[in-house]
Amino acid sequence: MLIRYKRSYEKIAMGLLSFVPSEKELKSLLNTIRLYEEEENWQLFLWKEEDIIGIIGIEIVGDKAELRHLSVNPSHRNQGVGRRMVKALQEMIGSKYQIVPSEQTKQFYEKCLKPIADEE
Repeated sequence: MLIRYKRSYEKIAMGLLSFVPSEKELKSLLNTIRLYEEEENWQLFLWKEEDIIGIIGIEIVGDKAELRHLSVNPSHRNQGVGRRMVKALQEMIGSKYQIVPSEQTKQFYEKCLKPIADEE
């Protein structure tokens, strides 16, 4: 289930974002969190199953939602969590915004759109 980011989730969000290659440095990570907290068009969601295990972030530009960040806790990878997060995001905002991947998320996003049988 996707839940909207709140400041009380800051440490969890920063931990998950730190798995994104462009967010390895603390300065970059702090700047990204600030964007999600302060900019209305930057929206961050956490994926909760029993625990919070993933994060997905978008930047709204006009009628598009650019997928900027997507990260899953390493111990939960290769279990379809990222695919479920993308699907839930589409269900949540898809009627209002067209989701488009950033260069950084493009490869994974396109993989999420393929039927699972195509990957075998």
